[in-house]
Amino acid sequence: MTVPWRGPGRTDHLVLPGVLTADQAAQTVAGILAVQREEGAIPWFRGHHLDPWDHTEAAMALDAAGEHDAAARAYEWLARHQNEDGSWYAAYHDGDADQPTDRGRETNFCAYVAVGVWHHYLATGDDVFLDRMWPSVYAAIEFVLRLQQPGGQIGWKREAPEDGGAIVDDALLTGSSSVYHALRCALAIAEEREEPQPDWELATGALGHAVRSHPERFLDKSRYSMDWYYPILGGALTGAEAKARIEEHWDAFVVPGLGVRCVLPNPWVTGGESCELALALWAMGESDRALEILQSIQHLRADDGLYWTGYVFEGNRALWPEELTTWTAGSLLLAVAALGGDEATTAVFGGERLPRGLEPQCCQ
Repeated sequence: MTVPWRGPGRTDHLVLPGVLTADQAAQTVAGILAVQREEGAIPWFRGHHLDPWDHTEAAMALDAAGEHDAAARAYEWLARHQNEDGSWYAAYHDGDADQPTDRGRETNFCAYVAVGVWHHYLATGDDVFLDRMWPSVYAAIEFVLRLQQPGGQIGWKREAPEDGGAIVDDALLTGSSSVYHALRCALAIAEEREEPQPDWELATGALGHAVRSHPERFLDKSRYSMDWYYPILGGALTGAEAKARIEEHWDAFVVPGLGVRCVLPNPWVTGGESCELALALWAMGESDRALEILQSIQHLRADDGLYWTGYVFEGNRALWPEELTTWTAGSLLLAVAALGGDEATTAVFGGERLPRGLEPQCCQ
């Protein structure tokens, strides 16, 4: 597959009216690069921990900005620090991967490497990279599917080894929706390598059916905006069903001019949730509303080009917590890249070249 090379530091395709100028985009990319460690690790911010999901999200943003070498280093960091069972720990001390700060192994954290690897491949056409990362993707997906439950949903995590390593089979709708997206990306990688994985296809179909049709199989986290839009962002819910889901809770979660609440009824909007909702809206074909959401969170942009995590908009109004996170900046760059037509990003979040029709035959 031949992909045009954009070259490092090219951010003109990330210009979006009312959201980013070319200079602002370049500043945001530079902000993520400044936090990244030489060995490839991308913590939330210097001095804070790294988690595999947010690390991957930031790496994807670097690819969307043409910083492919930096993104590749991020994925190579994951490959070097993967556990023998295919997992990663939930959190690592910044600057020292040998000091995990949370030794639980969360399934959606582990699966997300497939999304990042597929995105990097689509951005670069680098077959050598895909071959090099395939063992890590394969092992991660196998770890995740060992926690799949009879109803198709994915168990949340394995406890830390020192706590017995037990499977927590309670399932989270947000996490399972993210895993669904990751499984489809893993299947796309397998197809590209001509190594079909029929068991993965069956597992993905069962998971998608659970997300679409069986809310009772998941813990009730409906107060959280992620549970509202993630079945759409992950690709399990599309068309009229996606539209109805968004409309049902729009007024509850969206605060005009400020962004998206993280959790009801708290008066707190967050940049990450706002950008992810924008991506989900774009995937539904509602780019105008996606743009409005992205424009509404410009009050979270800091002078260095990164973004504050959130803002409390009632009572003692304040930016809170006082942290500028790489994953918030990364989610914004990915949403802008999708709206701007970046080929790799639109393919990954729009479903192009991802397998379809995986619904179990009994449930179609």
